[in-house]
Amino acid sequence: MASFILVPGAWHGAWCWSLLAPLLEKAGHRVFTPELSQTPPGANPLPLWARQIAALAATAPEPAILVGHSRGGLVISEAAGLAPHSIARLVYLSGFLLTAGQTMQSTMAQPEAGAEPDYLRPARGRCLTVAAEAIIPRFYHLTNPETARSAAARQHPEPLGTFSAAATLPPPHIPRAYIECTEDRVLPLALQRAMHAALPCAQIFTLPADHSPFFSVPAQLATTLLATV
Repeated sequence: MASFILVPGAWHGAWCWSLLAPLLEKAGHRVFTPELSQTPPGANPLPLWARQIAALAATAPEPAILVGHSRGGLVISEAAGLAPHSIARLVYLSGFLLTAGQTMQSTMAQPEAGAEPDYLRPARGRCLTVAAEAIIPRFYHLTNPETARSAAARQHPEPLGTFSAAATLPPPHIPRAYIECTEDRVLPLALQRAMHAALPCAQIFTLPADHSPFFSVPAQLATTLLATV
């Protein structure tokens, strides 16, 4: 039995794992889907979130497998540095796997990222949101339409501080896996591959999915995660 800690990406919460978590539990594993803590306007939430995930990993009965989707990749890298003995593996699900000092902002400026993300909008409390008309085409274009509409309605503002937060290099002794999403319109496949080329992973998996494989291909994603145990 393994313990999975699923960390959502920007604009998402624990709700995004609703289809995936039961599949992992059915296979006999423990699954934790924490809701990341709220932070004061203007604050960088990354250290707080990393401490939250590190503390949760320390309570698991065995070293946990951390799964970070998109921005969640930053969180699991930082958490691993805080609780290296509580973590068995880091899994980046179309996630930001960054070298020390890199930021999401600088990464999205790389040529592999394609055009500048013009779908972001400022929001109250020094946050960013995704333009309503861009949510489904960017995040859920291969997802069941009803699920996509429900997910789009649940997205919430992301603190601006996460985009300029400098990454921490994940501890080299913790095995890493990367799950590519070939049809991703947020983090293009070329960018995903550039990231895991810069920080090689022990396992590389590829899914025919949009940026939200927990909705578009939950069964395939569950099978893939079980292969990391």
